[in-house]
Amino acid sequence: MDALGKKLIDRYQRDMPLTPRPYQTMAEDLGVTEAEVIDALTRLRRNNIVSRIGPVFDHAKAGASTLVACAVEPARLTSIGEQISAFEGVNHNYARDHHFNLWFVITAPDNAQLQAKLKEIECSTGVRLLILPMEKAYHIDLGFPIEWNDNTSKACNHE
Repeated sequence: MDALGKKLIDRYQRDMPLTPRPYQTMAEDLGVTEAEVIDALTRLRRNNIVSRIGPVFDHAKAGASTLVACAVEPARLTSIGEQISAFEGVNHNYARDHHFNLWFVITAPDNAQLQAKLKEIECSTGVRLLILPMEKAYHIDLGFPIEWNDNTSKACNHE
């Protein structure tokens, strides 16, 4: 990994600029060009060092959401998973090794629309949904300083 990639990871684990051109703002902060920032982020994604670049929203302020689990016959797991993933607002749809073997998160603008989507998914798939609404929110800050094995960049303290 090059020095710019390390700087981007260290500096922007949180507090990414909320500007019309965030990569330009990042570039100015780091003393490079916008194109260099975009190229470095592209390399980080392509090399599976960074899986996602984007905001994390407080879902309670942005609408309604819930975690859902369902028990699907193994032979139908892929097709039901694909069918559920096609619904707007469904994300984090994944299989688990458990009786409840398909889990997903679904979001909607409000609770009434969320409930309507859940009913539509249940009716169209024929699979009974176990709705697991969040009872208490926990904030887990996953930003942390990185001790690189070489001296090409220093870890930032983001306190």
